[in-house]
Amino acid sequence: MDDLDRTLISLYAAEPRVGVLEASRRLGVARGTVQARLDRLAATGVIRGWGPELSPEALGFPVTAFLTLEISQSAGHETVAEHLATIPEVLEAFTITGVGDLWCRVVSRSNADLQRVIDRVISVEGVQRASTVMALAEQVPFRVLPLVREA
Repeated sequence: MDDLDRTLISLYAAEPRVGVLEASRRLGVARGTVQARLDRLAATGVIRGWGPELSPEALGFPVTAFLTLEISQSAGHETVAEHLATIPEVLEAFTITGVGDLWCRVVSRSNADLQRVIDRVISVEGVQRASTVMALAEQVPFRVLPLVREA
C-alpha cells in the first residue's frame, strides 16, 4: 500500500459516493489509475464493500449487548455459528480465547427484547452457557481508517 492507495481510501471513506472521475481530478491522477487501484484494493480484500453504513439504533434497535458463549466441544463452533447467522440481531460473532468460546455483538429493541434475543441465541444445542454485558455508550465506533495510515 502506497501513499496514493492511502489517499484514495481516505477519500472514499470520507465521501463514499464520489465518482472515479471526480476522485481522479482531486488526486491529480488518471481516471484509469483510480479505477485500477480501486479494483486491486477490492480484489485483494482491502476494500470489502461499498454499501451504506447503517445505524442499528436508527433502525429501531437501540440496545447493544455482548454475549460470551461457552460451547460444548462435541457440538463444534460451526453449528453454533450457522445458528447465529440466522438471527438478524446478531451483528457479528467471533471465536475467542480465554473465558468462553464465542463472542457475539447483538442488538435489541429494548432491554426486555434483549431476553428474547438471548433466548434465541442459546436455543441451539451446544451452547452450554451465555454471559451478557450491556453497552452503555459507544466511546470509539468501529473504525479501520487509522490502520490505513499505519499500513
